[in-house]
Amino acid sequence: MIDLKSSRFISSFVHCRHMATYKRFFRNTGILSNGDKYEITLDQKKLKTPLGKVFEVNSKPLALAVAHEWDSQKELINRNFMHLTALCSTVQDNPNKLTKAYIANYIVNFLETDTLLFQSNGKENEIDDLYKLQEDKWDPLIQWFCDRYQVDIEKTKTIDAPIVLSSTKHEITKHLLSYNDEAVFGFMYGVDTVKSVILTLAASERRITIEEAVALSRLEEEYQISHWGNIEWSHELSKYDLQSRMAAAILFIHFNSYFKTNQLKTKTTSIV
Repeated sequence: MIDLKSSRFISSFVHCRHMATYKRFFRNTGILSNGDKYEITLDQKKLKTPLGKVFEVNSKPLALAVAHEWDSQKELINRNFMHLTALCSTVQDNPNKLTKAYIANYIVNFLETDTLLFQSNGKENEIDDLYKLQEDKWDPLIQWFCDRYQVDIEKTKTIDAPIVLSSTKHEITKHLLSYNDEAVFGFMYGVDTVKSVILTLAASERRITIEEAVALSRLEEEYQISHWGNIEWSHELSKYDLQSRMAAAILFIHFNSYFKTNQLKTKTTSIV
């Protein structure tokens, strides 16, 4: 069994809230190429991680996205909305020294608690609207998952966890390990965000959009809201927060998976 303590630690590290906002202290953001790495500059000063390391990433598009997060902070800086910055810092500092193999193991074991595999117990001769909704929305993705990765997995209609074959875990582990270390961190962040390995993999392969992944992860909640109502502002904030986190996870996976490394002279690119 995987030690979930480490996963909870890294999740809390990434999700860390600096509740007090503070005034923007810089005018311009930029990126600085340093060999095969890219650094972020704030008025020519290098950005640093929470543990004091010079903030650096392997991908120029990722560096531009992080710089854009900082530049999007106007009069006040609110780190609550800077998910890519937080994720990059967590991966670079890696306070719990998690390895790619450890994270892959965590993800494949998460399949036993995957949101899509726990469905409402439809009763015989009785129409269960929630179960029908889950069948319509979730089952096609479960089938896609099985076909795409050549695995077998079955949903459960009870409180018992679904049975995930060792062969299935092996195939998904092999797939995850084909990515680099940074991308695998992104997969874990996505899984923790939507509580689903299937949704995260589907979003990473553009089978579904970010909005669809979040909506499907909230299917039961949305069903209950449609019957009992909700506090509108709270519901919307929660949905958009999940979408921004999931978007950060998928961007992080892609930016760390598909990029060309250029050996350039040290050069600053201004964002503003």
